[in-house]
Amino acid sequence: MPPKGTSALCKLFRKALQSCYVRAMTQELTTSLATEPARPSEGHGWWRDAVIYQVYVRSFADSDGDGIGDLRGVRERLPHLAGLGVDAVWLTPFYASPQADGGYDVADYRAVDPLFGTLGDADDLVRTAHELGLKVIVDVVPNHSSDQHPWFREALADRPGGAARARYHFRPGRGAHGELPPNDWESVFGGPAWTRTTDPDGTPGEWYLHLFAPQQPDLNWDSPRSTRSSTRCCVSGWIWAWTASVSMSPTAWSRPPGCPTSATPNRPS
Repeated sequence: MPPKGTSALCKLFRKALQSCYVRAMTQELTTSLATEPARPSEGHGWWRDAVIYQVYVRSFADSDGDGIGDLRGVRERLPHLAGLGVDAVWLTPFYASPQADGGYDVADYRAVDPLFGTLGDADDLVRTAHELGLKVIVDVVPNHSSDQHPWFREALADRPGGAARARYHFRPGRGAHGELPPNDWESVFGGPAWTRTTDPDGTPGEWYLHLFAPQQPDLNWDSPRSTRSSTRCCVSGWIWAWTASVSMSPTAWSRPPGCPTSATPNRPS
């Protein structure tokens, strides 16, 4: 708890948080399944009037001195956030990841990266948060996976047009030998939004789409290969285990059918 005499500062802090970017983004959240007594504002979505503090786990608090923030460090500082008047804590991705993009390249949606702790640490964090009256929001990344995710490794091993490749956006290249990307789309991070694969025999293969880094192949949400149901399973698992809310970051972008040249992907509204 903050020292006495800081109530005015706390009010100013709360007001500032309510007007910040984080509050605006929380309109994308799903309805919370938390079991705490309902607040008066929860009838129209508790997050609309809530103070939500986003925690970048990697840099927020280091509990073991290795120079990297972790879940235990976050849990140790929850009483201070509660004392400031925060209603919910929004955690950035802490799932198993090669960390090519700060954890937004997820290799296993149902595991905690050892950099940040264990599932036990995550359970302790959520339990402490609920004891303090704080809701917990976990950040899920449905637009893409890591290129180290088993789904993508399976897709690379599959033949062109195979069922495993349907989970992602694989396309043949343009040009006489397929040496050009399928279209002229650019990555959000700069450069082409396509990377060419190498077939098992060492010859150049198809291209795959990544609207972000090459290590983040885009999932195909129109695929009959159950991308939607698989991702929903991961999301519902966190909700069931922790009665937490989920923030989709980034939400899956829509792509014109066939990925035509000069047709720009649409950022979710």
